[in-house]
Amino acid sequence: MSLKQLFFYLFLLVLSCKLKDSDKHLFILSGQSNMVRLDTDVSFIPTLEAEFGKENIIIVKDAMGSQSIKRWYKQWKAPNGNTPECTGDLYDRLMLKVIDSIKNQKITSVTFIWMQGERDARMKFAAVYEKSLLGLHKQLSNDINRSDVNFIIGRLSDFDMENKKWPHWTMIRDIQVKDGASNPRFDWIDTNDLNDGFNKKGDPIQNDLHMSVEGYKIMGKRFADKAIELIKTN
Repeated sequence: MSLKQLFFYLFLLVLSCKLKDSDKHLFILSGQSNMVRLDTDVSFIPTLEAEFGKENIIIVKDAMGSQSIKRWYKQWKAPNGNTPECTGDLYDRLMLKVIDSIKNQKITSVTFIWMQGERDARMKFAAVYEKSLLGLHKQLSNDINRSDVNFIIGRLSDFDMENKKWPHWTMIRDIQVKDGASNPRFDWIDTNDLNDGFNKKGDPIQNDLHMSVEGYKIMGKRFADKAIELIKTN
């Protein structure tokens, strides 16, 4: 049995189970290092709990630093058309967590939150990033058999606006904004102001690759606020 067939079978089992009384809002967070470093307990979860109630939210987060979107999108191909031996393994890991989290639950809304793109900017993969990003959302929607999955993209910061270190930085940023505006259920958040200040070690940073301690707090709040907005308007 393939992993996709396994996902579908497990979701059918979930749907056939006796449901609890309250409907739940599912939030799936993934991406690379800036998602890894986001502590959802600081501002993300408190904001959602204040809006929906602690008992009505389910949070699933799985991320890994320095990874291309090909680790999530199974149909990924390089700009030259080559297909790597392994794609989508981190997506499979994420989905196993999702399946486990929604057992015996009635899911009212699903919101997918994505903070990634740094690796693809560095590896010059912008030519295939838009197809991969939209394909990832479609892949998730198909696997959970829902056409109403909200999608929030954390746009890359202003770390390398001259594309000196990571050549496709601004191109990836532009794609994220374009895709975030392409569907009523999609949106994006700005992170330009989140990578100045002090990091976890107490060192000062400016236009850093990663966010400051305060920056991660604000980022979590922005993701939560945007999620609430999409849920209320769709």
